[in-house]
Amino acid sequence: MIVPILGNVTYKITLDPTVWIFDDRKVLLDEAFQDNKNEEDQTNDEIKQASERWDRAVYQQKINPPVNRSISRFEREKILVNSYVMPIRDFLENAGISNDATGVTLATKNGDVELSIDELLDSYFLFAIEGKPLKTDGPVHLYFKDGSNKDNPITGVEKIIIN
Repeated sequence: MIVPILGNVTYKITLDPTVWIFDDRKVLLDEAFQDNKNEEDQTNDEIKQASERWDRAVYQQKINPPVNRSISRFEREKILVNSYVMPIRDFLENAGISNDATGVTLATKNGDVELSIDELLDSYFLFAIEGKPLKTDGPVHLYFKDGSNKDNPITGVEKIIIN
């Protein structure tokens, strides 16, 4: 159930989609393709969220040891009935894609799929349906943020190889 990012990157990292259910960056699948916000609002929201994550991380490192926040009953029930996607951009930026990278190969259960780096950066990984991990055709499905493959996602993604 892990997805490694390999190839032409500074850091080879491994993604574990099973823990993303607790990540604040997750997005409800139903809301992922809605165009009710303009791009400027989305950018401002992303900057605000990144700033809040940074502040929490710095605060916890300096003052408190890391402590898992309890999930309220309402949040737990919400998690178990919704489907979620995760923006992939942060993970790719952490891996450090080399400037001379030319493209991406997604190794899937159904064969390799070639993409541009920009297409991958502007994508979501579906990792949970009704609060449960994708076991049969997972560990993740790839959706483009523009919704162009909403009805036909790339399924069974097992590796991301930066060429």
